[in-house]
Amino acid sequence: MVRDQTVTDRRWREASVGFMRMEKISYRSLGELEVPAFVFQPLETTPRRHPALVWVHENIRGHLYEHYIPFVREAVTRGFVVIAPEYRGSVGYGRELYEAIDYGGAEIDDVVTAVDVLATKYPAVDRRRVAVIGWSHGGMIALLSAARNPERFAAVAALVPVTNLFHRLASKGVERQRQLIDPQNRFGGTPAERRDVYRDRSPLFQVDKLTIPVLVHLADNDEDVTIDEGMQLVDALRARKPDLATTKVYSAPAGGHTFDRRVDPTTLEPLNTPEQRDSWSRVWAFLDQSLETP
Repeated sequence: MVRDQTVTDRRWREASVGFMRMEKISYRSLGELEVPAFVFQPLETTPRRHPALVWVHENIRGHLYEHYIPFVREAVTRGFVVIAPEYRGSVGYGRELYEAIDYGGAEIDDVVTAVDVLATKYPAVDRRRVAVIGWSHGGMIALLSAARNPERFAAVAALVPVTNLFHRLASKGVERQRQLIDPQNRFGGTPAERRDVYRDRSPLFQVDKLTIPVLVHLADNDEDVTIDEGMQLVDALRARKPDLATTKVYSAPAGGHTFDRRVDPTTLEPLNTPEQRDSWSRVWAFLDQSLETP
């Protein structure tokens, strides 16, 4: 994993040349844990300070995949500073970070702490215009980050986010999912035994705590975050947060769960399906409006 991460880092550096300034940093989160992170900045900063995005990668055991390259480039071209935390549980950084996995728990702190890093180390960032964006498991993290720390963010975008752990474990197998998401038993038991823990880590039950603009996109052919799981969140947002929520459900987009971030594996260019173009167009418009970017 460490060797593979070296290759990933190199590809990001190569992809940044001529488009953005890339830096690889680390910062301390919750005690002694060092969290690696990518930071991308425009080649030239402007007198007006820049908005920022906390970019949360997909997968419980993932990292900042190369398929995000064209989309991060686009964000930086639009004037955003991007920080992408490799939160606890991520692959490629050794055993300590890998085994520190805390699904819906301390990984949220890892992501939220990135805002403090931006505020203290990057004077070009406008602290009042920071949004968090994530996909799948990262979408869940983005929503929980915003619900628990609304004062840190101006907006949240969650694409095909994990929504309801009770539903997810019941439909996919309780023991199998527990081994995937909680190998250290930090939850302290099953959903029946620790309802409070699973509820606290499910975005569906945190909707009332959202006080900032929120965007959610789903795919009705998603085989991971199935439409019956995802629609619970969309319906709750439409009913309880109609003035804050922007939602859209895509009908059978190519790629299903990954429809908005699929790229050509050779060129790393977006596949530019109609649904992918539409989703990103809506994401950028939402961020521009929420963060009041010119």
